Amino acid sequence: MSRLLIVDDHALVREGLKRALTHEGFSDITEASSVLEARASIAALQPDVVTIDINLPDGSGFELVSWIRSISQEMGVVVLTLNDHENYIRAAMKAGASAFVCKSEPIPSLVAAIKHSLVAPLSFSAKGLEKVFKNTHTLLTAREFDLLAQLERGQTTAQISKSLFISPATVKTHLASIYRKLEVTNRTAAIHAMHEQGLSGK
Repeated sequence: MSRLLIVDDHALVREGLKRALTHEGFSDITEASSVLEARASIAALQPDVVTIDINLPDGSGFELVSWIRSISQEMGVVVLTLNDHENYIRAAMKAGASAFVCKSEPIPSLVAAIKHSLVAPLSFSAKGLEKVFKNTHTLLTAREFDLLAQLERGQTTAQISKSLFISPATVKTHLASIYRKLEVTNRTAAIHAMHEQGLSGK
């Protein structure tokens, strides 16, 4: 039986998913509520599939996806979030996820995504993927999402540089790309556009 790790900061969500997936035949299921817990569980348990929420208390789910993909080409990674904006789908794909599922979708969709990730962890599946490909020029990368999250917290360029382990010059390059894609000229406008387009929150 496949080993499954659920990463979500809400206990009720984890419990609901665990119950639903157990009913679908999965029995070896563990939970994590943060990036730190997830990394420890992955190192100790070597799960076959990890489901990851995007917003975690100590970091971005996209960062966790990228980290997993950097250490394993075989592990299935399913991004599971409330927001199905195409920017999120694109960022999940860029980070190396196997599949993207919105929490509003029925459990069979999640089960199908998990099974897909077990068979083809390096491919990508998501509802509405064709639309995403049509609009790739306007979509943000996983790193740009990370930067937006830092902006929303009021971080300075120096603080973002330190948090994401990149140079201030690289931060400015990413910011320029974000402004261009969101069609804005400053941080305040970028944060406003972020909320307007549904790019913030779970």
